[in-house]
Amino acid sequence: MAATVLFWVLAVAAVGFGFAVFRLGSMAQVTFALLASFLAVAGLVLLLGLGYLGVVIALMMVIEMVIMAVFMIMYMMNPAGLMPMAMYHNKAGSMTIAVGTFAVLAAGILLVHWPVRRGVPPPDPTFALGEALMSGQMLTMMTLGVALFATIVTCVVLATNRGRYDRFGDDLRSGPAGGDGR
Repeated sequence: MAATVLFWVLAVAAVGFGFAVFRLGSMAQVTFALLASFLAVAGLVLLLGLGYLGVVIALMMVIEMVIMAVFMIMYMMNPAGLMPMAMYHNKAGSMTIAVGTFAVLAAGILLVHWPVRRGVPPPDPTFALGEALMSGQMLTMMTLGVALFATIVTCVVLATNRGRYDRFGDDLRSGPAGGDGR
């Protein structure tokens, strides 16, 4: 009973916050509405018993939205994305398409003949999902992840124009430059 109530609360929250993305007036509000919608979806995935996938969705969306908010504050002409704006250009057309798509998908869920499960679920759904997605390429992807991380660190190190000890000058025994005029 509690799982059913939680499912409906998260489902309504995901759709409601998703709808709010198109109704709110500033980029900052839209960012947080989109984040709330994604977190509700992550909660639904967790409720389905896919713990790893749900946590990954939550972490990815939080990081993505925080980065988006930081870039909005840094680079937008609109300070912090707080000035009124619209997320769509064809209000009637986009709303018609969105509501129509939702209605078709919801009707499909309710009207399709769903097959009865045969067999039992795997003992570890996360491992089964990883095996289905990566099959024999797991080692390749893990190596690629380490290589990409090393590339990012290398690029950041090479992009800095001074080293760790440059603030001390030629004499590394002296303290950091302060108010003494050096």
